Amino acid sequence: MTDSLKIIIPMAGWGTRMRPQSWSKPKPLIGVAGKPSFDHLMDMFKTIPDPDNIEYIFIIGPFLGEQIPVYVQKHYPGVKAHYVVQEEMKGQSHTVWLARHLVNGPTMVVFSDTLLETDFSFLATEKSDGVAWVKAVPDPRRFGVAEINKEGDIQRLIEKPKAMENNLAVVGCYYFKKGEDLVSAVNEQIKRDIQLKGEYFLVDAINIMLENGAHLRTNSVDIWLDTGTIEATLDTNKYMLDHGRDNSLDSAKRAGVTIVPPVFIHPSAKVEGSVIGPHVSISAECEVCGCVLRNSILDEGSAVSDSVLDGSFIGRNARVDGHPKTVNIGDNSSIQL
Repeated sequence: MTDSLKIIIPMAGWGTRMRPQSWSKPKPLIGVAGKPSFDHLMDMFKTIPDPDNIEYIFIIGPFLGEQIPVYVQKHYPGVKAHYVVQEEMKGQSHTVWLARHLVNGPTMVVFSDTLLETDFSFLATEKSDGVAWVKAVPDPRRFGVAEINKEGDIQRLIEKPKAMENNLAVVGCYYFKKGEDLVSAVNEQIKRDIQLKGEYFLVDAINIMLENGAHLRTNSVDIWLDTGTIEATLDTNKYMLDHGRDNSLDSAKRAGVTIVPPVFIHPSAKVEGSVIGPHVSISAECEVCGCVLRNSILDEGSAVSDSVLDGSFIGRNARVDGHPKTVNIGDNSSIQL
């Protein structure tokens, strides 16, 4: 790829399925396995050919979206980034339409709550007009699915199918050789008013590209992680700790702390007189005293004392004292018994 690769990342949604964590920060800045999911997303792009030749187009929302540019400028100062505000939630294709003045040449669209284990290096020699990443799932009805021929070429995409015979779900990651072709298809989609429940879905724009003779294929992934709900984020946290984010050996050196691997405890966190794990992430500047924690996430600056927690999510700078069960508490909140 000689032209810069444009990566469109829609992140303008309200994040209602991540309440209360998303009341005070956009969904990509919610922590998982010791750092914001945004960082895991950016790590995913390290295998893209010529990573210094990427332009990111972040589609942010009118509610809390201003936190994204601040975070990117602080933690990714060398990244070339554009920001487009989606004032109305009109769907995935609408985000492409809003960014159309920035889209030319090779383009990717990657949903912000999609984390994949995949190697993008093949894009350097990709010949097809587009690629959709897919994974077989037990129940495809809440996803889009790809109908393919025996060569793996896409014949049609279907958003939220009613039947379960085709379980090849598209996972929210797409590549287009010419972003202009995608923009043209989105324009046609909007003209035809092809939508579902008030939203323009990207699969319908891709179907228009297929109608116009585009050749798109699938690329399968084995690991597809989701940070779109509290439950899914805890599952993603568990997977990441099982596969590389564990620092149990260092954490076990803390005096008076029993570690049940895998866990991640940030070096700046203070942990005393507690049993931690399995599958617990404790972020920077947290304080934990006299606790038993399992399958839980503590975001930055939270403090938990004299509590037994399982399947819990503690937001930034939140305080929990004497709580004996599962809790999901947002930023700057407190529970005391």
